[in-house]
Amino acid sequence: MTKPDNTRESSAGLGPAEPERGKAWKSSQGFHDDVIRFRLRDRVEHLLVMIVFFALALTGLPQKFHDVGVSKTIVEALGGIAQVRYLHRLAGVLFALMTLIHLVTVLGAVVRGQSTLAMVPGAKDFRDVVTTLRYYLRISDQRAQFDRFDYKEKFEYWGIVFGGLIMITTGFALLYPIAATRFLPGQLIPAAKVAHGNEGLMAFLVVILWHIYNVVFAPEVFPGSKTIFTGKISRERMRHEHPLEYARLFPEEAAEVLGKKPAEPEPAARRDD
Repeated sequence: MTKPDNTRESSAGLGPAEPERGKAWKSSQGFHDDVIRFRLRDRVEHLLVMIVFFALALTGLPQKFHDVGVSKTIVEALGGIAQVRYLHRLAGVLFALMTLIHLVTVLGAVVRGQSTLAMVPGAKDFRDVVTTLRYYLRISDQRAQFDRFDYKEKFEYWGIVFGGLIMITTGFALLYPIAATRFLPGQLIPAAKVAHGNEGLMAFLVVILWHIYNVVFAPEVFPGSKTIFTGKISRERMRHEHPLEYARLFPEEAAEVLGKKPAEPEPAARRDD
C-alpha cells in the first residue's frame, strides 16, 4: 500500500527535510523501514545532558571519594582540586540552565495544548509493571503493550527531573552558603552536602546499572540502540516495543499488532428469486 509523503521542505529550500515525529522516512529510493521517534531538538538535548552528566560525575565523585586512589589520579589529571571544583560548578550551572529551559519549554507546550503529557505516569503503567513481572516469571504469556513511553522510561525521566532539582538546590546552597543561611537554618548546609553527594552517587548508579543496560546491553537492543542519536526507529522494533503507538500511527495494521481479530463482515441478505 502506498504511504503518503510526510516529508517537509527545508527552510532553505534544499530538498526534503527531516519529517515530523511518527512519520515514515522517505528518500529518493522510496520509504525506508523506519519511523521518526525523536526530533532534532530532542536528540541535541539528550547529547548535551550526556556531556554535562559525564562532566559532573567526573568532577564530583572524586571529591566525594577523595581518599580513593583513582580519585587522586583524576584530580591530578584535571589540574588539581581547585580546577576540579571550578569545572564541577561550571557543569552544575549549565545543568541548572538546561533544566530550567526544559521545564519552561514543557510547561509552555502544556499551556498551549501542544503536549500530550505522554511522560506522566498513569494507572496503566502500574498495571504494566505487574503484567511484565508475570510475563518474566512465566506466570502469564501476555506481554504488556506500551504506548510512546513505557514505565521504565517514565521512571528514568521523572528520576532525572526530581533528582536534578535536588542536585540544583543543594548545589547552590553549597555554592552560596552565606546567602542560603540568611533565610534558612545553618543546619541546612551540612544536610545539603550529604544530600548532594548521595543523590549524585545514586544518579550515577541508576545511569550505569539501569539506563545503560536498557539502551545498550538489553537483548532487544544489543549491541546498543542508536535511536536517540539518529532519531529513527525501525517499524519492526516499534511494533515490538511500542505496539499501542504503532497501532495509532499505522491504523491499517492495528488489529494485527494488538492481537485483535478484525470484525467479520455481516453475511449479505439472501434474496428470494
